[in-house]
Amino acid sequence: VQLQASGGGLVQAGGSLRLSCAASGRTFNDYTMGWFRQAPGKEREFVAGINRSGGSTLYADSVKGRFTISRDNAKKTVNLQMNSLKPDDTAVYYCALDQDRWTIIARSGYDYWGQGTLVTVSS
Repeated sequence: VQLQASGGGLVQAGGSLRLSCAASGRTFNDYTMGWFRQAPGKEREFVAGINRSGGSTLYADSVKGRFTISRDNAKKTVNLQMNSLKPDDTAVYYCALDQDRWTIIARSGYDYWGQGTLVTVSS
């Protein structure tokens, strides 16, 4: 499977960005998808996940209420709407696919990763 993330950029604190991840090469609709991020000098961390139907989502506490994950199975895309951005949200954001889960969402154990898109939030 191939995952292609896009939508990153430079935004001021309080602003919004929408990230998108396009999937190809596999039955995208069957699997849980997630977004992760890695800030400079820090480990990669889970941001949000969504199950295959889109009926269940999970968020890191640090983004809950500000970020929204969604998916369009017809278009094979998963999106991350990011509002009220903070400088601490600055990171490279990755989308990922979990081939072992489809109804539940885990914070780790994803199998396929996109190349990452950089989000920079200025203060």
